[in-house]
Amino acid sequence: MEKNLNIDIKVRLSTLWILVMFNMIFADIFSIMVELVNKNTLQIPGDVKTVMAIAAIITNIPILMIFLSRILTPRINKITNIIAGILTLIYVIGGGDYAPHYIIIASIEAVLLTTIIIYSWKWKL
Repeated sequence: MEKNLNIDIKVRLSTLWILVMFNMIFADIFSIMVELVNKNTLQIPGDVKTVMAIAAIITNIPILMIFLSRILTPRINKITNIIAGILTLIYVIGGGDYAPHYIIIASIEAVLLTTIIIYSWKWKL
């Protein structure tokens, strides 16, 4: 019976990471659309190649967690989800914008990430 609970929490965590990723993708799409409609160029601080390399690493955390949440052992899974949830939450808040669409999506992401952290924290091993 306990094994079924571990599978259930793994599926829940993986599904929450999928929801986080969809929101992250659409936040970026909507932000690009706003910039295009306003005929603005995207302002990226620092060297664009370096910034994009860092972004690629950071955005791969939730991407990888979709899969890792399903395959890692319960103890490692619990720790990894808490750390990844916190890091991704910092990224969402720190890389934020004041555009209405971003505030809405980031708020949803924050709730999802907080749920991931709480589920992981309360996970009985």
